[in-house]
Amino acid sequence: MTLNRGAVAMCAAQACAQIGAFGVAALLPTLITAWSLSNTEAGWISGIYYAAYTVVVPLLSSLTDRVDPKRVYLGSVALTAVAFAGFAWIATGFWSALMFRALMGAGWAGSYMPGLKALSDLTEGPQQSRAVAAHAAAVGVSGALSFGIAGAVNAWLGWQWALVPGALGAALAFVLVLVGLPARPLRAAPGPRGALLDFRPILRNRSALAYSVAYCVHTWEMSALRGWVVAFLTFVAAQTSAAWTPLAPATIASVMGLVGVWASVWGNELAIRFGRRRFILGTMLTSAALAAVIGFSAALPYAVAAAFILLYAVLIWSDSSSLTAGSAGSAEPGRRGATLAVHSTLGYAGGFLGPLALGATLDLFGGASVLGWGVAFGHVTVALLLGALAFVWLRPADLAGDRSLAAATASAPPLNRA
Repeated sequence: MTLNRGAVAMCAAQACAQIGAFGVAALLPTLITAWSLSNTEAGWISGIYYAAYTVVVPLLSSLTDRVDPKRVYLGSVALTAVAFAGFAWIATGFWSALMFRALMGAGWAGSYMPGLKALSDLTEGPQQSRAVAAHAAAVGVSGALSFGIAGAVNAWLGWQWALVPGALGAALAFVLVLVGLPARPLRAAPGPRGALLDFRPILRNRSALAYSVAYCVHTWEMSALRGWVVAFLTFVAAQTSAAWTPLAPATIASVMGLVGVWASVWGNELAIRFGRRRFILGTMLTSAALAAVIGFSAALPYAVAAAFILLYAVLIWSDSSSLTAGSAGSAEPGRRGATLAVHSTLGYAGGFLGPLALGATLDLFGGASVLGWGVAFGHVTVALLLGALAFVWLRPADLAGDRSLAAATASAPPLNRA
């Protein structure tokens, strides 16, 4: 697949904007010690990013149906740069960190889905699905590297400097989009234009809603893992200090993200080949089974626990771009921005709850222990099973170009034109 100039600029900008994305997660053990945080407070700092995103994204993403997404994007990455600098050099404890972390989430709310809206407006059909997968790959690779970059800079210069790449990356994203993304004419929605935040037509679109509900529990699970993986593996390493530890926890987290990118891209191809609904449902149920046991791997040697984490990441990420492509592809013309606003709001609401619920469960069971981690990660199983039930009930459609839809079309009897 060949991407046009605007798509390349957007994918490159999103990679830059995400280069500090999980720096805070990589620094979580350091911040817990430096600021004497409880696990619940640490969960709030992880989760508030997604809460702020959830509050802001309906407005900013819907706005892209009325104004050029480029304008929304530029203001948002500028806010992201300020937020990273503030967390690094102004925050002194829980409350100030919470504020700047929320600003990071608000900045990403105006960057991720508005950027995806600008990208999806450039393509249609199977090309659109693959462009979304390329976008997810750019975001995923950069986010994965953010763990390792933050961990390395923290060891070298201290945790404040470990957040500087996030500020610089957002500034570079501003320049790339300013120069490389062309303006696009807006496509009018059919019928009279409703209020900016009137999502009733979106909620009546059962296919798009099904993918969005599944994305909610998907992001719940993904954010719980990304927010706590470094702390979890740090605990495992401390429990088995004499065991073989080939890679540091932050490095494992980066590898996890890179493996996840590969899984996301190939997962979308498998969804096209075997049917989107079937693939997503199978992935959700398999991931739910592994979520029930992954935390108990803290009792195993570090290398084995890390291997389980990487396997778990493959399952989690494999339906990531398939879900977003499903929602974007199910949207009505002229309402794609609003559809992605609903999709992202539901997704990042799950992203807020996942890390917070995991931290609170960990505290409820007495803090870091094999049992505590097992139950804390195990709560995700319940969320995934409920999401799978909702997905089946809403009965989403496969997309144009998905093999199951193409096969059904080919087997349909010809129309009687007599």
